Amino acid sequence: MRKFRKVLDGLTTSSPASTLGSPSCGSGAGTPTAAPTPKEIDVQETLQSENFQLCKTVRHGFPNQPTALAFDPVQKLLAIGSRSGGVRILGRPGVDCYCQHDSGAAVLQLQFLINEGALVTACADDTLHLWNLRQRRPAILHSLKFNRERITFCHLPFQSKWLYVGTERGNTHIVNIESFILSGYVIMWNKAIELATKTHPGPVVHLSDSPKDEGKLLIGFESGTIVQWDLRGKKADFRIYYDEAIHSASWHHEGKQFMCSHSDGSLTLWNLRNTTKPFQVTFPHGKIQKDGRKESCKPILKVEYKTTRNSEPFVIFSGGLSYDKAGRRPTLTIMHGKAITVLEMDYPIVEFMALCETPYINEVQEPYAVVVLLEKDLIVVDLTQNSFPIFENPYPMDIHESPVTCTAYFADCPPDIIPILYSIGAKHKKTGYSHKEWPISGGTWTLGSHTYPEIIITGHADGTIKFWDASAITLQMLYKMKTSKVFEKPKPGEGRAAELVEEDPFAVQMVSWCPQSRMFCVVGISAHIILYHFSKYEANTQIESLEVRLQCESEDVISPSENENDPCFSESGSHSPQAHHQQSVSPVSGTTEGNKHSIPCLKVKDRMVRVPPGYQAELVIQLQGIDGEPPQQITSLDINSAYGLLAFGNCNGLAVVDYLQKTVLLCMSTLDLYGAADPYQRLTRSPRRHRQSTSEFCMRGLSNFYSDSKKRIRTSYQSLTELSDNQQSFDMERSKSPTSVHYPTSLHNDPRILPEPVASLRASHCSPVFYLLDNVKGPGRKLSLPTDLKTDLDHVNGHCTSPTSQPCSAGKPRAQMGAEGPRLTRRGPGRPPFRKAQSAACMEISLPVSHTEAESRENSFSRSRSSSVSSIDRDTKEAVTTLQFGESYGRKSDALTTPCLWVGTSLGIALVIPMSIPTDQEERMEEPVTFGPSGAVLMLKGSVLHLSFLDCSGTLIQSPYEVWRDINAAEDPDRPRKRKLVHFSPSSSQETYADGHLAVVCSEKQAKVFLMPSQSCLFVHNITESSFVLRADVVSVCNSVCLACFCANGHVMTLSLPSLRPLMDVNYLPLTDMRIARTFCFTNGGQALYLSSPTEIQRITYSQEMCDNLQDMLGELFIPIETPEVQNRGFLKGFFGGNATTFDREELFGEASAGKASRSLAQHIPGQAGMEGMKVAAGGVVGELARARIALDERGQRLGELEERTALMMTSAESFSKHAHELMLKCKDKKWYQF
Repeated sequence: MRKFRKVLDGLTTSSPASTLGSPSCGSGAGTPTAAPTPKEIDVQETLQSENFQLCKTVRHGFPNQPTALAFDPVQKLLAIGSRSGGVRILGRPGVDCYCQHDSGAAVLQLQFLINEGALVTACADDTLHLWNLRQRRPAILHSLKFNRERITFCHLPFQSKWLYVGTERGNTHIVNIESFILSGYVIMWNKAIELATKTHPGPVVHLSDSPKDEGKLLIGFESGTIVQWDLRGKKADFRIYYDEAIHSASWHHEGKQFMCSHSDGSLTLWNLRNTTKPFQVTFPHGKIQKDGRKESCKPILKVEYKTTRNSEPFVIFSGGLSYDKAGRRPTLTIMHGKAITVLEMDYPIVEFMALCETPYINEVQEPYAVVVLLEKDLIVVDLTQNSFPIFENPYPMDIHESPVTCTAYFADCPPDIIPILYSIGAKHKKTGYSHKEWPISGGTWTLGSHTYPEIIITGHADGTIKFWDASAITLQMLYKMKTSKVFEKPKPGEGRAAELVEEDPFAVQMVSWCPQSRMFCVVGISAHIILYHFSKYEANTQIESLEVRLQCESEDVISPSENENDPCFSESGSHSPQAHHQQSVSPVSGTTEGNKHSIPCLKVKDRMVRVPPGYQAELVIQLQGIDGEPPQQITSLDINSAYGLLAFGNCNGLAVVDYLQKTVLLCMSTLDLYGAADPYQRLTRSPRRHRQSTSEFCMRGLSNFYSDSKKRIRTSYQSLTELSDNQQSFDMERSKSPTSVHYPTSLHNDPRILPEPVASLRASHCSPVFYLLDNVKGPGRKLSLPTDLKTDLDHVNGHCTSPTSQPCSAGKPRAQMGAEGPRLTRRGPGRPPFRKAQSAACMEISLPVSHTEAESRENSFSRSRSSSVSSIDRDTKEAVTTLQFGESYGRKSDALTTPCLWVGTSLGIALVIPMSIPTDQEERMEEPVTFGPSGAVLMLKGSVLHLSFLDCSGTLIQSPYEVWRDINAAEDPDRPRKRKLVHFSPSSSQETYADGHLAVVCSEKQAKVFLMPSQSCLFVHNITESSFVLRADVVSVCNSVCLACFCANGHVMTLSLPSLRPLMDVNYLPLTDMRIARTFCFTNGGQALYLSSPTEIQRITYSQEMCDNLQDMLGELFIPIETPEVQNRGFLKGFFGGNATTFDREELFGEASAGKASRSLAQHIPGQAGMEGMKVAAGGVVGELARARIALDERGQRLGELEERTALMMTSAESFSKHAHELMLKCKDKKWYQF
């Protein structure tokens, strides 16, 4: 609870000195500015640091780069290991657990301790780990690190505590699972093979105990050698030497036969009665050629031999296809009797496993399904039906069906949106699945009490949009749509348009969704925008299209024919600054000679199309290219259903479209938006050389901002940090002519500053962008999909490049200068035009001549190379980076709120553009929306990322919206439908403060809170100095609001509002990458998500309340289940068939008989001690104190109870003593015979 005293401007006029004063920007809490006339504003900030804690909640999607598979047939749990050291444990829908090895080593093999709630993992760093699954967050109990040998294969018999471990040297070690200590019993490779054998048998590739006798261990070596080892006698029963390498082996349940798969594509069946040669050799996919020889086949990597009671056994294997059939997809072959079924897979097979009814290997197996782990998918085949259909996967394993290019996260959605999306999406689901229930049904999961509707939207490289139900930390597909259906299919060789179409022209760059009005907007990589409305009915519609030309004129572009020399060093005459305020963009371009190459690369369908229920395209907006160059990508977007407007911008300017009237209302360059309120006085080119005498004066003013004389050539946008409250002084500053202040002819003419090559002035690295700029295929660009994204962020820590500093440049260095001096590089089709006003080292900023040197320092800031705001070292333009519609005050003199458009730019400027929108519905469809000149101009360090509004009590003001109405529904003539608008103006949300609201503006470097309409800065906070903010959002947490930020150095921060006090700062990710930077997004309720891998979405929470309730929301992995009993085989079958014999492994492998293993062979590493250890580690100091307090209370209660019991015992003893004394007195004089 805090009380802040601030000002409501406009009551008095401050002095010029005070208006230009800038608050000191510290790295601590927000710094308030001085107030001329105080008026008390009570903001009750309820959020404290104790309300925040960062932790991972759940991970969705397919495990990236899977390597191993395991199944518990009793608990019905499936485990998948990955190359990055992750383990996913899956059960029934809702039971989904992710574990991560700290080493990050690849998981080689997984082994469940069947029905014991534990899992053994073998990793590529030759370490074994034992995981405890009897808790909702599994933890490692023990680890065993092998020092001298590499682990190749592991086998754990059912109901055994001894794990067999095969190594690369061919040895087999035995590990006690309970203590995780190595046994002294070792099967050395030279003892397993015959002494006469001169070659090494190779690594161990298979280990399994005989179903007939647990004391017999079958060892398979890579070279083709098979040995059955008698564990009791410590000798080999038989040895098989086969010519082909072995990949796997599988027993018949009776233990009399086993089958092996080999590298030549053959299957061999061996009978224990005669091991000199295989009982049967088959080449399932090898045909006999004309010359009588077999076709050469690919290796069969794995085979499983499973028996059934009522039919022939199943032989299931992967691989084995002939080499001559090129282009065939990976296959899984199922041989059932004489029938052979080949199942083609979309991706290579990593591992497969047959699911059987019984966990005992000496019983009839009765397989009912096969789990197939592919490189990018998980499928389960139903073996109980002859057609072998697959089960419908209940897990969200198809997130990566097409690479994810953008994400959006919406919490606390309207409750009716999820059912309606699900009902429409269910109509388009695939059919042909198995009718049986999903066989992986382990664990339990219940819907927690802390749930609310959540939706995640993913955009993909093929133009697909997917809506996911993310409520209660689950993920389920709701609805899927394809944006490519709006366009005609591009035909090959259709002139210029076909040349610009890349492999992924429909890739989704960003999305904007209004859940209340259900309006949805998609931005594509081909500089197109598609607007959708939602309808429950199908319809025949004509898709409207608009072509917008958002491009600078040729006067603002340096062409190679205009001047061969670099403009920075040119002596040609300067252009008037007024050229920037001419009409430099054209809303709708016609087909002229000069614009013959401006045809969009995608053609919208110009005929009536039938659209199904769901989201239906209403309007398509396409940017046009100029002179053969593709249009610049769209960098910002906002849609408002109440206004009926759509705004978007890029590095060239801003456009506003009225989607109700299907017209372009505003289309102009960023410079034109300022009008007379431009805080920068810019020159398009340096003046002529006769002003050389004044250059030293101006350079002296600039050089004062840099203490290091070795700084590179740069221009700092020296200007007012805060917009002054004194409009008169500001207007005086703006009214000065550009020639009234002296400018240097050229920076390199100053003797104190030495020029560097132009190549060094260009940035060589394009830093992460959370919207796609250079990483998705589109016209003139190549797509770097999330599967091969660069993790090279050399500028993240320390000298970081800001994400929006190059919105229209690919970041390629210029060509090196020759001996004649710098040359202008000729522009290619993918390179943006250079603006003269902002070419490298050519633009100077007018400094206030009326200020002293100290005042200039205080009222200005010099931005470093890491900030995009001042980086004139790059050929960048002022891009529109964020847009926000809302009810606000356009000017200081406004008494009432009006519809406004807030515009944030890459130079740290926030503009407010007031609008006039007709209120009557009929007038709204006929009268145009008008825009006033730019009102407020607010300034920050770094590119503006986010804009939000609060009322003066600190409550978030939502944007107005239109209540959804189905435009395709049958209209009642008696009750015509009207637009129902919902407004959230500051005046309606507060009674005490009927005038004014707070504007929260966050940039890459700092956050500021402004009071509107006075435009005074109340609080400012420097978020980071060494890095930059990638994503910022104002979110609601614990019935309050805060500013959440994610920085490029991996820090996640939260700041209070409006005071901007730091509440949390956690170094969450040690190093971020392009994928995370692009897909990270916050939402309400203290949640966030990002794409942790090309196939997985990681959700996190920064709310202490959710962290406390997370255990209740997660599923339970282990359920106590009785182990199935062994089937009764009958006396005769057991007598003649050889019943399975058991032996005491403890007696054989224990320390008493086998001794201790060498200490140098393996090192035991104790893990976290179960659930209690996890609680202590997660609880922290607060949890420890709370538990200590509870323990003290319990101890005091027990002491009180003990005292009461002692008092009762004393009373009882006294009573007993009294009665005993009375009895003694009564009986003292009696004789014995009187009793």
